[in-house]
Parts: sequence; C-alpha cells; structure tokens
Amino acid sequence: MTMKSSASSPTGKNKAVFLDRDGTIIEDKIYLNDPEQIVYLPKVFEALRLLRDQGYIFLIATNQSGVARGIVDINNLHEIHRRIRARFSQEGVDLLAFYYAPYMTHTDHPLRKPNPGMLLRGALDYNVNLSQSWMMGDRMIDVEAGHRAGCRSVLLGDRETPEGSIYAPPEICSPSLYEAAPRMTSP
Repeated sequence: MTMKSSASSPTGKNKAVFLDRDGTIIEDKIYLNDPEQIVYLPKVFEALRLLRDQGYIFLIATNQSGVARGIVDINNLHEIHRRIRARFSQEGVDLLAFYYAPYMTHTDHPLRKPNPGMLLRGALDYNVNLSQSWMMGDRMIDVEAGHRAGCRSVLLGDRETPEGSIYAPPEICSPSLYEAAPRMTSP
C-alpha cells in the first residue's frame, strides 16, 4: 500500500533514505491509531535536513500489522501519515511517499519487512539507485529489508542488536537518527 506525495517522480537516479516509522522518526506507541498521539523523536528534523543537504530523498517503509488486527483504522493511518508529512514539510523536509504493509506478522508477504517489497516499489516509483541508498530502522528486520533491496542499513537505538540475529549486521549501529546522519555522509 502507498501514500505518495503529489510531487511528480524525480528524473535521474536518486539516492534515498528509506525510513521505518515507529521508533525511527516518531515514538513507537505500539499500534498507533490516534493522530493526536504522534510524538517526534529528538533532533529527527535536523538529521533529515543534514541528509537532504547531501542530496538524499526520503521514503517511509513501515509494517502496519495493526491494520490487519483491526487495532488501527485505515483512515487513521492515512491521517497519521498526512500529519507526519505536513510536519516534516514545515521543517523543510519532503517525505515523498509512505509505503506500508498492512499484513500480519506471521505472513511472508513480499511487502512486509524483512522482505524488500516496499523498498523495491519506492525505488521504481522514484528512480532510486539502491546501491547508493540507506534503510534506517530500529529492528533487524529493517536492516535485512535494506540488505535484500541492495541498500546499506542503519540500526537505531538499543531495542535490538545484531548479536545473535539471523540477519547480517548493519553497516552502522547508532543510538539515534541524528547521530547516524553524519556517519552516513562521511567517506
């Protein structure tokens, strides 16, 4: 499923940052269904402005099993995404699209991370060079989705660690998106 910006797709190959939503750009409320409960993580706007200034475009890739469980109303999900996009726009950052996978955790749907479907769709929609792009998230399934798509990956926070994971480790582990951003742009 996709919620795209009204902007036309860019021309030429773009480098992108694919971002998980919960625990990456906003607090993870576990099945966020109320748009009034959106809380942005510290310095997330500054981090994305830094990456924007390095030529990255931004696409959201988020698993949303709460929709399949009947916990998250699809209209609320769209409103949450609309508000997030509007707030980032006010901060000078354009989130071009929200790709979401409204499927149960036990499914192996191609759009549900760790599968790369949302990233591959975003790459087609926005002419993205995946080898020059990043996937950022707070779980190892985010890291794996990035790797399967051909991106480099960043694991944020301390919710999960690469140790003992069945997935390959990320290129960067960082406490926050703000601390990861300069490392992503350094040679």
